[in-house]
Amino acid sequence: MKSLASPPCLRLIPTAHRQLHSRQSSSACYIHGVSSVKKSNSLSFSSSASGFVSPLAVEKELRSSFVQTAAVRHVTGSLIRGEGLRFAIVVARFNEVVTKLLLEGAIETFKKYSVREEDIEVIWVPGSFEIGVVAQNLGKSGKYHAVLCIGAVIRGDTTHYDAVANSAASGVLSAGINSGVPCIFGVLTCEDMDQALNRSGGKAGNKGAETALTALEMASLFEHHLK
Repeated sequence: MKSLASPPCLRLIPTAHRQLHSRQSSSACYIHGVSSVKKSNSLSFSSSASGFVSPLAVEKELRSSFVQTAAVRHVTGSLIRGEGLRFAIVVARFNEVVTKLLLEGAIETFKKYSVREEDIEVIWVPGSFEIGVVAQNLGKSGKYHAVLCIGAVIRGDTTHYDAVANSAASGVLSAGINSGVPCIFGVLTCEDMDQALNRSGGKAGNKGAETALTALEMASLFEHHLK
């Protein structure tokens, strides 16, 4: 009776990838979960199934084909068309040592992208909890292309942190939905003051500047494409 021995090399070709193969002889062997691959000089995709192609390569190929489809229209906001766009910045006074730094980062970023100082208005509110209602009012005024919402909530010894952080996030979201104007969430939610300072100009960058970039892109998208 012939003994049954496993083949030295089991080639796996998933059904979805059967029309993908290497241009030259490239083989992939899987033995007990360990793969050994013989490299070829180049890799291409065609109709025969002579090799195994990684899911990452498949994804890149499919994405490339999708992007190059002429019938699909891709729309995005621009960071180089800041002229004429108007912005409101709602800033919480609570934890002002942090929020002032975030505000400075936002304004400096606007200047770098040709937004005029007269097209920026700063509105101060007591804390992050109050940002949402003011942002919604500003959005509905029709005076601004986007509203930045800047604050800092730092965890303490009680659950007050969770209530304020969640309310601030939902408030900004509701403001944008109800006003139809992009309201950008720039409220830091940190475990301690060190984290907050690191994110307001320290080693983790300035989240106020990032908020301004998001506002620029969204304002441009609405102004030039979604009207």
